[in-house]
Amino acid sequence: MNKGIKASSDDIWKNRVDKVNAELFTLTYGSVVAQLVRDFKNDYQKVNQQLEKMGYNIGIRLVEDFLAKTGTGRCQSFKLFTLTYGSVVAQLVRDFKNDYQKVNQQLEKMGYNIGIRLVEDFLAKTGTGRCQSFKDTAEVVSKVGFKVFLNVTPQVTNWTSDGKTFSLILDENPLAEFVELPDDERAKKELWYSNVLTGVLKGALEMVQLEVDVNFVSDVLRGDDRTELRLQLIRFLKDEMPAGED
Repeated sequence: MNKGIKASSDDIWKNRVDKVNAELFTLTYGSVVAQLVRDFKNDYQKVNQQLEKMGYNIGIRLVEDFLAKTGTGRCQSFKLFTLTYGSVVAQLVRDFKNDYQKVNQQLEKMGYNIGIRLVEDFLAKTGTGRCQSFKDTAEVVSKVGFKVFLNVTPQVTNWTSDGKTFSLILDENPLAEFVELPDDERAKKELWYSNVLTGVLKGALEMVQLEVDVNFVSDVLRGDDRTELRLQLIRFLKDEMPAGED
C-alpha cells in the first residue's frame, strides 16, 4: 500500500471530516426516505409518520451526547450518523415485526443505494485512480474508504489462493458503538446489525466496474470473537449503468 495514499486519507479525516460526514448523513437519509416510499407503496401519510417516529428516536438519543460534548471542538456529525443508523435499524425491526432476515435485506438495499451515490464524491475527494488489481482495491477500501467515512482501518486478510476473496476484520465498528442487540436469541443468530456496510461495498464497487458478493461472517454483537466481512470478486463489469434506485 502506497504510504502517500494512507497519509492522504489521514489528512482527509482531519480536514474534511465535517463535510464528508454531513454528506454521508444526507445521502443515507435520502435512501431511507426512498425505501420507505417503496415499502409503503406511495402512501405518503404513512411515510411521514415513519419519518417522525425515526426522528423522535434519533432526538432522544442525540440530546445526551449533544449536551455532554458541545464545546469540545469536534464536529458531532459523525456521531449523528452512527446514532441515526441505530434508530433506523430499531425502526426496521419494529416495521418487520422481528423478521431479521427482512431487516438484513432492507439494510443491504439501503447500503447499496448509499454506495452508488458516495463513490463519485469519494473518488473526487481522494484522487484515487483505477486500481490495477483486486488486491489493490482491497487496500484502498480498507485504508482509504473506511478511514475517510468511518475513521477506522480494517485489516485485509484471509486471501484465497486465486486472489478473488478476502476478509476485512473490523477491530472497531463505529456503527455498533454502544449497541446491544435485542434480548432475543433469534436476533443474535439472524440479525446482522451493520449489514448496511455490505450494501455500501457492493454499490460502490459496482460503480468502479466490480461485481462483488459481500457478507458478514461474524460480529462481536452476536457474541463472536471478531467482526468480519467477506468479499468475493464475481466478475469485472463492462461500462454499464448501475441498477440503482427504481
